Amino acid sequence: MNIQWTDIQNADQLIQSLLSPTPLVQSRWLSEELKKQVYLKLETLQPIGSFKLRGATYRISTLSEKERKQGVIAASAGNHSQGVAWGAKIMGVDAQIVMPESAPLVKIQNTQNLGAKVHLYGSNYDEAYEYAKTIAEKENRIFIHAFDDPGVIAGQATTGMEIFRQLPEVDTVICSIGGGGLAGGMALAFEHLKPSVKLVGCQAEGAPSMLRSFQEGKAIELPEVKTFADGISVKKAAPSMYEVLKDRIHKIYTASDSEIADSTLELAERARIVAEGSGALPLSILKKNIDQIPGENIVLVISGGNIDVPLFSRIIQQGLLRSRRRIQMSVIVKDQPGALHQLTKIIFDHGANVLQVIHDRNDLNTTINETRLELTLETRNADHSDQVIRAISQEVESVKMRESR
Repeated sequence: MNIQWTDIQNADQLIQSLLSPTPLVQSRWLSEELKKQVYLKLETLQPIGSFKLRGATYRISTLSEKERKQGVIAASAGNHSQGVAWGAKIMGVDAQIVMPESAPLVKIQNTQNLGAKVHLYGSNYDEAYEYAKTIAEKENRIFIHAFDDPGVIAGQATTGMEIFRQLPEVDTVICSIGGGGLAGGMALAFEHLKPSVKLVGCQAEGAPSMLRSFQEGKAIELPEVKTFADGISVKKAAPSMYEVLKDRIHKIYTASDSEIADSTLELAERARIVAEGSGALPLSILKKNIDQIPGENIVLVISGGNIDVPLFSRIIQQGLLRSRRRIQMSVIVKDQPGALHQLTKIIFDHGANVLQVIHDRNDLNTTINETRLELTLETRNADHSDQVIRAISQEVESVKMRESR
């Protein structure tokens, strides 16, 4: 992987001519909570909602006139596809994209809206990738790889260039690693700009291909990947990317899908930022490993915000349940007038909100003079939930309850 400093500088000049720098904002809440100076690099505010247009656009800009006439093709679960489509549109190049059939609808639609022809093929990225290579050979198109390409990596390096200009005193940068293009590009940039900067990588527990490669001392392929964070769901670590990263990454940490989902919700609530799983992951890593993260001035790269609304809704609902700001319970009461009123009055008196009540007289686990109520309640926090549960248990003798967390 031959990437020169001049390549990164050329990419930086191009990106500056096309795009305004994305904001780097200090997070007051995180800084106070973690006793560090924490900043968020908001790549979610790129025209395509992701950093991926940096590398794709620069790579396309390096094509010869002959290559531009051939057109380009790429394989992607979503963000790289939008980056290639955006760059191709800016450069006047025809683009085709192969995406897995399971790709998020928002990413499919956004790619099409940018003028690229989309092929849906296969159940995962690897199958889409092989089909894209077949089309590239058949139609003589230039294949734009999502990360295993010097031009793409030079383009992603411009994220680090911007961070340095915005915060010269930066100590540590935390970013997600899928294929490694963003981390590799920034690592190469900071080698020239500020070698003391520590780059911390993040992967999902269900897709730790680069972490396993570091542990085994060579690029490896996982038997399977399983994470909702589709932007970093990479099964096979590229040997060239492993070589770029192995001596330049300070450390790689992982987080579970539940932890990533909680960070997605926290960014939405506390920072008003909509991030996809790969974009929220650095927050999970920072909070989970704060004692091991070096430096005082820490930048989290919030790398993308392209998340399907149905998935975002599920993240919110499950996050509220995990934090016990929403509780579900099954309550058995006497089947007589006023029983439901008695129960809801207790809930009202203790400041909780009833979101849903399902009244079931036909439950076979109740007697003929009982009825089951399935309740969903909204509370302030876990302590408030406990107060409501105790009140129901203590004040209504005919209640038997089963709480679902």
